[in-house]
Amino acid sequence: MNRSLVILLGALALGVAIFVGSFFTARHTTMSCCAKPADDLNWLRLEFHLSDADMARIRTMHEGYLPKCAEMCTKIAAAKRELDSLVGTNTNLTAEAQAKLKEIAALRAQCQAQMLEHFVAVSQAMPPEQGARYLAEMKKLTLGDTGQMEQSMSGDSAHEHQH
Repeated sequence: MNRSLVILLGALALGVAIFVGSFFTARHTTMSCCAKPADDLNWLRLEFHLSDADMARIRTMHEGYLPKCAEMCTKIAAAKRELDSLVGTNTNLTAEAQAKLKEIAALRAQCQAQMLEHFVAVSQAMPPEQGARYLAEMKKLTLGDTGQMEQSMSGDSAHEHQH
């Protein structure tokens, strides 16, 4: 019985030690993560191997662009809400709703143009090779890859449009 009791107490002590160690490790990790807010541009530094000087220039540009971005998002969201109220439960698309669709398209085009201008400026603040790669990626994200769909829908595709 003594041997079984020693094994049981040893296992219990080991379990408690593992639990306590895990608790304090998790607590320390959580506190250190919460103490310093996440850097939303850190991915840029890591992906493009940027120096502190590059990041300082880009961070200034990014912070200057954010209010413009927020303004465009607010305008687009407001126009979409107006469109929703114009469409409502109608079964026909009214002239007012069509005009609102055109307004939303114009706002989105303006937003894309502003984003591209920003991305070009950021790419120029990077080393040339990294800037070219960054700009290519941002163009894909901003403009999307609609070329293949447009080509297939226009009949210019070598492949027949399939339903």
